[in-house]
This record gives sequence, structure tokens and C-alpha cells, in this order.
Amino acid sequence: MEPKRIFDIVERYTKHYGMEDIVFAWRDPNKQIEGWHKMTVREYAAAVDNMSYALLHLGIKKGDKVGIVSGNRPEWNIIDYAAMQIGAISVPIYPTISQADYRHIISISEMKIIFMEGKELRQKIEPLLPEMPLLKTVVTMGRHEDNKYPCYQDIIDLGIAHPAAQTLKELKDSISEDDLATLIFTSGTTGVPKGVMLSHKNIIMQVLGVRGIYHGERCRTLSFLPLCHAYERMMVYYYQYEGWTVYYCRNVGTIAQDLKEADPAVMTCVPRILEKIFDKLIIQGKKQSLIKRTIFFWAVSVAENYQFDDRSLWYNIKWKIADRLIYKKLREGIGGHFQVVVSGGSAIQPRMSAFFSAIGMPIIEGYGLSETSPVITVSRTGKYQRRPGCVGVALPGVEVKIADDGEIICRGDNVMIGYYKNPEMTKEVIDTDGWFHTGDTGILSKEGLLTITGRKKSLFKTSLGKYVNPEPIENLCSESPMIENLIVLGENQRFVTALISPDFTYLKLWTRQHHLHLSTPQQICESAEVKKEIKKDIAAACKQFGEWEKIQKFTLVKDQWTTDNFLSPTLKVKRQKVMEAYKAEIEAMYN
Repeated sequence: MEPKRIFDIVERYTKHYGMEDIVFAWRDPNKQIEGWHKMTVREYAAAVDNMSYALLHLGIKKGDKVGIVSGNRPEWNIIDYAAMQIGAISVPIYPTISQADYRHIISISEMKIIFMEGKELRQKIEPLLPEMPLLKTVVTMGRHEDNKYPCYQDIIDLGIAHPAAQTLKELKDSISEDDLATLIFTSGTTGVPKGVMLSHKNIIMQVLGVRGIYHGERCRTLSFLPLCHAYERMMVYYYQYEGWTVYYCRNVGTIAQDLKEADPAVMTCVPRILEKIFDKLIIQGKKQSLIKRTIFFWAVSVAENYQFDDRSLWYNIKWKIADRLIYKKLREGIGGHFQVVVSGGSAIQPRMSAFFSAIGMPIIEGYGLSETSPVITVSRTGKYQRRPGCVGVALPGVEVKIADDGEIICRGDNVMIGYYKNPEMTKEVIDTDGWFHTGDTGILSKEGLLTITGRKKSLFKTSLGKYVNPEPIENLCSESPMIENLIVLGENQRFVTALISPDFTYLKLWTRQHHLHLSTPQQICESAEVKKEIKKDIAAACKQFGEWEKIQKFTLVKDQWTTDNFLSPTLKVKRQKVMEAYKAEIEAMYN
């Protein structure tokens, strides 16, 4: 029997795989113990049930909301499953959001209990507690930081002391696949976070739909994207469905080390992570001697022209030479015997997809939103099942079509129940025939392959009456190793401009190589030589666009855009927030 409710995955795990098999591996976040901790299937299943018993003892009932504010760790999954199997609603929250967003989410969801990780989060959430009379219990993830709140282990011990197996069984039996399982609040790139209501069926159809992305034996996976995002969360459910071991990365900064040690076959990521890996490889290549550097960049050129299917005999000969001389070393340096890397969250440049596929990290792309649980389309590694720039074909059970105005719309069991406490907004995005309107524009090939062309609401019109789609311009310009992030501007203006957050790591190396004595971000942003080089990259990237679409002016900003200020947890730029913060700089470009 295939799972029908999300928590059925745990039961499936215990029946299909050895009880001593490893479900999770992770490192001690406090660095008190070296090496990877391991959790077996037996320990995992027992912890989920004990957490359910504890929640019941604390008075959590069917329909109550259970908040989780934490980085990726096994406790996250245990709380998530434990809440859902008693009929409570799991509410994951991004750890990096503002205090105002915490206030909104905790208040509107009417949360009864919240699990949170770290003192920094406590400093954001504690001042809000007097405003939240329904929030009865606060639990810290780690061991006791003080005696103010119970910790995770206290709650597990509470469950061990108060088992309720029969009550739990009755509750599980009462839960339907159509019942609300979780509330996922959007990352807020377009305003106030909205609560997306997803049922068990919504997510289970995704788990069953992505089967076959990897056809090998049971394997290891590395997880570093936030579990509170629908994309990574669903994939971790899928990993458990397949019986794979999930290695949790400590943070983005430790990816390189964790990749080598975990040696995964499968990984999910966003394009920006791949771009950072690529940039580091290029920096290393530039440090080589003249002969080695020449060979390295020849191999990079070969990789960037890699075709997924129907490669010529001459290309295959070049590839084999490049693989023996360069690609093999790159794979060893990155770590992992990759069978597939799933890229999502935003568009990946075709040359990046080609490069990583060529060096032995086959890239497949997916597309979707939190509102679609999240996958709408996904490509595969089989012959003729992927194409550069395409995000694959519709998942089984999902209909996709292009509306008359170019918008991508979809229908199926993946479409959310609706927005929590917001029926009006729900009606705006789900029409009377059940089609969900994504807000993205795209085209479908005759084979059903989807290509994203932009964001419907991102289009703007200049004062000359010309329409500009900023996303393709931003995507191509961000290929420059000098540019970390940028936004393209120009609504109701005479010409197009850009705000650019430079890649200071790369630029510090570049300035040293060019004997420029620039040590601070401010000096780099003010450097005429740096501006000249970035201008060249922008001009090259904008060649294919019309004159009215080309960036005429740009401003470099000394601030690094991170998830603490201007990026969403999935590394998308919060355009409105950036525009508000740099209002003076934008006005200066037009004055």
C-alpha cells in the first residue's frame, strides 16, 4: 500500500527497511562532539510517537497549530510528523524572517505551541509572547539554555512517561488524505506572508510523482535548503519514502566540507549555489600556471557546450580528454558521486546546467510554487527528457497550459486548499474551473516541455511606452562573476537602470590580480576600474535585448544582500524592500 497521509511514510519506512538502517546524519551544532551523529529507523519511529504522546499530554488537539522555527535537523522532522499524526497542523517558519512577520504568522495561525532554535530567535519571539495568549508552550530545540523554557528532550521524556498508543491509533485512523496537514507561509518577497493550506493528498501526490528521478540503489542525500520551504521539505519526505539516508548540512558555509564527507548521490539546490561553486572553480583555475590554465579553460568551454542528447563523435572525444584531465579532478574536489542534482526555486542558466552535467553532476530542473505543493513540472535524466532552459514536463496528475495572456496555469491534486483565512485572495488565484494562476509566463513545446519566460507582474513600462521584462536581463547579467545580485529598474522612466550588489569575494581576488589596492567594499564600489569591468559584462549580457531594454546606468552598493536583509530564504531578491532601502541611489541615477 502506498502512503495516503504524510505520516504514513514513517510506517512505510519501518516496514520496508531495516530498523537499524540510518535515516539521518548530522553534526552537533554546538561543536561539542566531532563527526556525524546517526539516527536509526527504530530511534526515529520511537521519537515520532513519543513526541505525539507529549503533544497530547500538553493538550494539543486535532486542528491545533504547532510551530517549528529551526534550521535543518532530525528534531524538525520528528515534530512535523508527530503533529500531523495526531491531526494537528504543522506550521514551519523561516528562522530568518523579521519580528513583524513572526508577529503576523504566530497571531494569524493561532499557534498553541512553538519549538524554536537558538538565542537569536528567542530575542525576536520572546517580546511578542505577551501579545499571544493562545501560545501556551514554548520549547527550545537544544539542551537547556536556562530554566525558562522546557527543551526538546524534556518533551520527548514527557511522551515516554505518558504513552497513549490507543489514542494515537484512533487519531491516525480518523485523519483523511483530504485533511489539512500543514500551513506554509510564503517567504514574503511580494509582501505580507500568506498561509498556504496543503492537505496530505497535496503532498503525497508529489512524493509519488517524483519517483524515478534516480534509478540507482539506496543512496545518501545532502540537504541544506531550508526545510520550512515546500521544495526541500517535500524532497526530504521523498528521500524517506525511498529509504535513503539524509545528511543535514550545518549551513551554506559548510557545503564544501559536508559534500566531501557525506558523498551524496542526490542533492537539491537553487541555481545560486551552483553559480557559487562554479565561480570558485573558475578562481582556482585562474591560479594555475599558463599551460594548466589554458587546458582548464578549454575544458570549461567544452563543458559549457555539452548537449544532453545526440552528442557528436568529435564532441565525445573532446569530452573524454577533458574528463580525464580536468572533470575527474573537479568531481573529487566538489565531493559526491552524483547521480542527479535537482535545481529549483529560480531559473538556472543553460550553460550552468550544461557545465555541471558535463563534469558529472547531471542537472534536472523543476518548477512550482508553495501553492502547488510545490512541483508543477520536472525534467528527468532519461534521453530526450530534458532540454537547456526547460523545467520539464507536468508531474503525473497535473494539467498545465498557457493562458491567452501567456500566464502558466495548472490544475490537479497538487493545487492548495487555499490561503488561510483569506478566501478573497484564494479566488484571485484559483478560478472557478480549478485552474491555479501562477503569475509566471511561459511557453510549452509540442512535447510538453515548459520554459519559463518571466513573471507576469514583473513586467514594467518605460515612459516611452516600451515594455521590459526584467528577469531575463537579471538572469544573464548575474552570470558575471563580479555580480552577486541585482535588480533591473525603469518603470515610468526614460531608460533602464540596475542596482548591483557585487561579489566582493571574487572582486577582492580580481583587484589583487590587477594590482589595485582596494580593501573595503566601499572602495571596490567606487573604483572606476571595477565599474568599467562590470559595464563590459553587462553590455555583453544585454546584446540580445532591444535598445530600450538595455541597462544604461547602474549603481554598486556596498551592502551584501543576504537572508538577513534583502533575500528570501530561497535566495530570491525582495525587490520592494531593496527599492525602499536604496530610494536615494535610484533617484540619483534618474536625476
